[in-house]
Amino acid sequence: MTTTLSERVSQSAFDGSMLRVVLLMDLHEGVQQQFFEAYEQLRHDIASVPGHLGDQLCQSFENPEQWLITSEWESAPQYLAWVNSEEHTEQVRPLGACVRTMRPMQFTVLKETGRRYDVPAKGFGGRLQTTPRLGAGVVRHALTFTVKPGTEAKVAEILSSYSSPAAQVDEHTRLLRTSLFMYGNRVVRAVEVQGDLTAALRHVAKQPEIRAVEQQMDPYLEQERDLTDPESARMFFMRAALPAVHHVAAPRREPQEVRRHALFYPAKAGCGPLLARFLARQDEAAAQRPTSPVVSSSVFQRDDVVVRLLDVAGPSDGRFAAGFGIDGPRKAAVLRRLLAGEPGPVPDGAPHPMDLITDRRAPARS
Repeated sequence: MTTTLSERVSQSAFDGSMLRVVLLMDLHEGVQQQFFEAYEQLRHDIASVPGHLGDQLCQSFENPEQWLITSEWESAPQYLAWVNSEEHTEQVRPLGACVRTMRPMQFTVLKETGRRYDVPAKGFGGRLQTTPRLGAGVVRHALTFTVKPGTEAKVAEILSSYSSPAAQVDEHTRLLRTSLFMYGNRVVRAVEVQGDLTAALRHVAKQPEIRAVEQQMDPYLEQERDLTDPESARMFFMRAALPAVHHVAAPRREPQEVRRHALFYPAKAGCGPLLARFLARQDEAAAQRPTSPVVSSSVFQRDDVVVRLLDVAGPSDGRFAAGFGIDGPRKAAVLRRLLAGEPGPVPDGAPHPMDLITDRRAPARS
């Protein structure tokens, strides 16, 4: 049987597929027993988390300091709801204290052999990914945090004037693009990486120009951190993570001017996942329309914070007032029901256009 791939790039957490999470770790010397005890506590805590199907702890027989944890989930949104929660942050703290390096990876399950896959999907609490996805070799991620009210102008000045770090991380990994946006006192930093996201983020964090900017930012942050303390830094960036839950790009078109925009969607309490799924459906539909000005869209979501990053051909005109692609009264009404009302320059039930602070691409390879 031949599988047909769509021309458009589409990567989504919302296709209902089972998720396999892989966590590869190198431990500090002499902490194996402490690590094992931390895992024992974690596996009991996670057993009751909705969507968790099971996990395995593996130890390398070649290098006993290297460990692997794999876990299986009914779907990606259920995993993301846990991994982005405060409960998760506290539950993994003892484990993280034992780890020198950690590389997390998430995979949806496409094919697998075994008896349980010979029964209907409801028999094992999840389903397989239906077809291979078409990718572009790019990993997307974002960080979000808030600064003290009244410091927004100073923060924007700092974030717009930093020196870009070296783009090449190693022979396999390259930092492609960094886009910084603000709405009020909320900052969103979106990155695009070719290769290993973890390696790229670790590389950027070590660069002196980035360290200098982070130190300048410290007095203005609402959530305190100490980047000289590895545990404090790890916990801050864990809480600031804003994962990409959906990305879609239309087939390539004729060369044209493309501008990057971001929309901030503050969801009603508990409605963040529903809002992200709703926006993903609209973007999938828009990507199939030849007349759509949206070249690509990424939806980032953590709890009730949702950000939509759009690459748009031509001027945006007044399209943001209607939510950009949320056409018709029915869709607008759904969006209003999912959004929290906030004081601001736009009416309640509408997304908030974010101010672009800086958008930097890596130079082309020579």
